[in-house]
Amino acid sequence: MALNKEQIAQRIAKELKDGYYVNLGIGIPTLVANYIPEGVSVVLQSENGLLGMGPFPFEGDEDPDLINAGKQTVTTLPGSAIFDSAMSFGMIRAGKVDLTVLGAMEVADNGDIANWKIPGKMVKGMGGAMDLVAAAKNIIVAMQHTNPKGESKLLPKCTLPLTGVGCIKKVVSDLGVFDITPDGFVCIEYAPGVTIEEIKAKTAGRLKIADDVKEMVF
Repeated sequence: MALNKEQIAQRIAKELKDGYYVNLGIGIPTLVANYIPEGVSVVLQSENGLLGMGPFPFEGDEDPDLINAGKQTVTTLPGSAIFDSAMSFGMIRAGKVDLTVLGAMEVADNGDIANWKIPGKMVKGMGGAMDLVAAAKNIIVAMQHTNPKGESKLLPKCTLPLTGVGCIKKVVSDLGVFDITPDGFVCIEYAPGVTIEEIKAKTAGRLKIADDVKEMVF
């Protein structure tokens, strides 16, 4: 069966390496903070000016003045720093963020991403995504593999307004893990209970199955 949002975040958390500075986008990416592997120390950064975020607070422990860029209440860790958004974006634009995790509406098989606007629908705007896709050293997308109509969101070409061009390195969807290469999407892991045939049927972009493809382990 397909992964739920928490499982997508849990799998992405395995990509974190000790010492990384990490920016987590709105939506599924924010859940990654709850699954940082034991023994791995990373520093979470938020565009609104927070460095050193911890997990989400327990109910009743929320501080309404302590929020991330998505306006969710968060916690801080010892040694955290709070500063203005200008400094935060300066850090992003200077390439100090090692890994960015973003949600997406569409990803193309060449690494293009569309994650900020659906024509005719009210959206909050691009936010910091434009800077993050331009400057982050590594970008992983957390997303559902298909839209509510069952149509693939992993495409030959994005149909929605782009956020960034050729910038995505990896996609973790509810069906599997996909590297983005010059040959398109390469499936390296599939979700438990999901078949390769299902992945092929629900991927519109160029797709290859890795020779050593394996079932995802949690």
